Amino acid sequence: MTDAAKHPQATEVPAPNLAEMLSLANTEARTHYDIFTGPAMPTPHGRAFGGQVLGQALVAAGLTAPDGREIHSMHGYFVRPGDSHTPMTFEIARLHDGRSFSTRRAQAYQDGQVLMSLIASYQGREEGLDHQEGLDTSALTQPEELPSVWDKYGHLTGERRNSWVLNRPFDFRHVEGDILVEAGEPSSRQAVWLKSREPLDGGQALHSAALAFASDYLLLEPVARRHGIPWATPGMSAASLDHSMWFHRPFRVDEWLLYELESPTAQSGRGLAHGRFYDRSGALVASVSQESMIRLPR
Repeated sequence: MTDAAKHPQATEVPAPNLAEMLSLANTEARTHYDIFTGPAMPTPHGRAFGGQVLGQALVAAGLTAPDGREIHSMHGYFVRPGDSHTPMTFEIARLHDGRSFSTRRAQAYQDGQVLMSLIASYQGREEGLDHQEGLDTSALTQPEELPSVWDKYGHLTGERRNSWVLNRPFDFRHVEGDILVEAGEPSSRQAVWLKSREPLDGGQALHSAALAFASDYLLLEPVARRHGIPWATPGMSAASLDHSMWFHRPFRVDEWLLYELESPTAQSGRGLAHGRFYDRSGALVASVSQESMIRLPR
């Protein structure tokens, strides 16, 4: 019997609108740069969520890329925390448009201060070498066989601090079990199925931005799991420091993707994590790396 069955009052609320969270208004367009504004996503702790900022920045940068060119990589830094109740302003600089690649710089602002800065590169479709390290996703427990967070923790929906987990626009299903309350057996590796909770209309640029959004939720987990630290640890603080992502093959975030994560090292209050995204056929569609700050009470 699932926890949701034990607590019949646990009714899943409608998913937050992912498309609205990534929507932007173009407020100014000039020869070499454009200005956009994006809506805030309230969080219980009051800090802007880095994943949404990344997603919005990529949507904004993508709107200035030439037709037919899709993002293939991005590298960014989170400079300072933002307020989750204040809209973001995004400045997109058109650094270069070459024969094969286009480069854009995106900076997110609040109150005139830079919160996040990234550079993204775009490329048109080309023929060339093609190989990958695939994954037999059929050998893993399938997402339909795993509980959602609503199945496990839906009865806690009335508690404000749990809204951050329960009201995400993505459905995350942990193959090894989540680390919300208990971390389980220490391990630096984990696998998580994910998809958006609602269909997402739009092209590959929007789905790439949405995957960047989703990727930031879990990159700290293999670091914490390695040391047996659950998210519920009193006094623990954590924050993303940087974020790099590579997009390899087409995909949709409203279809199940497997997110395979590992943490090779942690030191000096920082932990490094790598992730790979596979579709259900086992195709490697994207990769990500992030260094994060994680501190425990002394």
